[in-house]
Amino acid sequence: MPFDVTRARNETPGCTGVAHFNNAGSALPPARVTDTMVDYLRTEAQIGGYEAEDLAQQRIAAVYSSIARLLNASPDDIALTDNATRAWQAVFYALRFGPGDRILTAGSEYASNAIAYLQIARRTGARVEVVDNDASGRLDVADLRRRIDPKVKLIAVSHVPTQGGLVNPAEEIGAVAREAGIPFLLDACQSAGQLDLDVERIGCDALSATGRKYLRGPRGTGFLYVHPRLRERLEPAMLDLHSARWTSPAEYVVDPTAKRFEVWERDFAAVLGLGAAVDYALEWGLPAIEARVLTLGATLRSRLSALDGVTVHDAGTRKCGLVTFSIKGVPADDVKAQLNATKVNTSISRATSAQYDFTARHLPDLVRASVHYYNTEDEIDRLIEALPAAR
Repeated sequence: MPFDVTRARNETPGCTGVAHFNNAGSALPPARVTDTMVDYLRTEAQIGGYEAEDLAQQRIAAVYSSIARLLNASPDDIALTDNATRAWQAVFYALRFGPGDRILTAGSEYASNAIAYLQIARRTGARVEVVDNDASGRLDVADLRRRIDPKVKLIAVSHVPTQGGLVNPAEEIGAVAREAGIPFLLDACQSAGQLDLDVERIGCDALSATGRKYLRGPRGTGFLYVHPRLRERLEPAMLDLHSARWTSPAEYVVDPTAKRFEVWERDFAAVLGLGAAVDYALEWGLPAIEARVLTLGATLRSRLSALDGVTVHDAGTRKCGLVTFSIKGVPADDVKAQLNATKVNTSISRATSAQYDFTARHLPDLVRASVHYYNTEDEIDRLIEALPAAR
C-alpha cells in the first residue's frame, strides 16, 4: 500500500513552513502530540499539578505499554527518562568495572558515550577498545568475536551513529554478546522511530532512545529498555523514593521493574506527548515508516552524489535516513546557513561528536540532512537547488 504522504503532511503543521531535513536532530511533531501536551498543561493550570497527574494515571501507564509494543518488550522492562543520554547513563553507570576490565565499542561511537567510557576507564583502570570496522565501514563482527575474553564486561554500540547513514549490525552483535554472556547496551537514539526495532530479535540487554528525533515526540523525553537478566544484577547509581521503597529506618528495597532507573519528578505533559508520538508511529506501522525513510534517504544520497564537488560520506552496507555530505571549498556552516535562508533545515555533524570516526577518516565538519516519511521528492529538489556551488 502506498504511503499516505498527504495525510502525514496535513497532520504535521510544520510542513507548511519549512522543508525539514533535521529529523535526526528533532523532528516536526504531528498535531496530536502538541495538542496532547497543551491540553494536559491546561488541566494542570485549572486543577493543580498533582491532581492532573492523578486523573491521568491510566494514560501515563499506557505510555509504558506503547513503548513496549514499539520494542516487542514487556511494560515492566521500560523506564521513562528526560532524555536518551540519561537513559543510557542509568545503565552504564550502574555497571561495575575494575582494573583491566574491557569495554568494547564501535568506531562510529557518539561523543557522550565515549566520554563516559573514558571517565570510567580513568576512575577504575578499565580499558576502552574500539572494534575494527569492516570494509563497508560498519562494526566488524568477526573482529568483535576475536576480542571476546573473560575481561570483556560490556559491549556498547550506537545502532545508527549521529554522523551518517550507517546502520551497525545490531542483531549480529547481539548474537555474539548472548553467546559470551556479556551485557550489550544499544544506543538507539537515531534508530527508534525510523527502523523497526525488536529487542528480542536484536538480543540487547538494554536499549536507550529519545522522543524528539524520529519518533516525533517532545524534547526532554527519553526511554530505556532493560531486560530482567541484566536488570536484576544492577542497582542504579542513584535512587530516590520512586526507584526504591524505604522499608524501615535502615532499609530500602529497589523497584523490581525498570522503574528502578527512573526518578519521581517528571514532566507529565511531555510523558503524555511521548506516548502520543509512539502511538502515532505504531498507527503508521514501523515497517512502512522504515521503507519510506530508507527510500527517501537513498534518493537524497543519489541526488547529492550526482553533483560536481559534492561528496557523500555515509558508510555501511545498510544505510538509513541520515545523509551526510560536504561541498568542495564550502564550509559546512556556510552550506547550512544558505539552506536555512531558503527555509530548508539541516544540521552539522562535527568531529567533536565522533572523534574515533572523523579522525580515522580525516573528515571535516559535515552537513547532515535527515529525511522522514513526511518529506517529499519536491523538498529534496528544493534542497538540491539551494546548495551553493563547489569552489
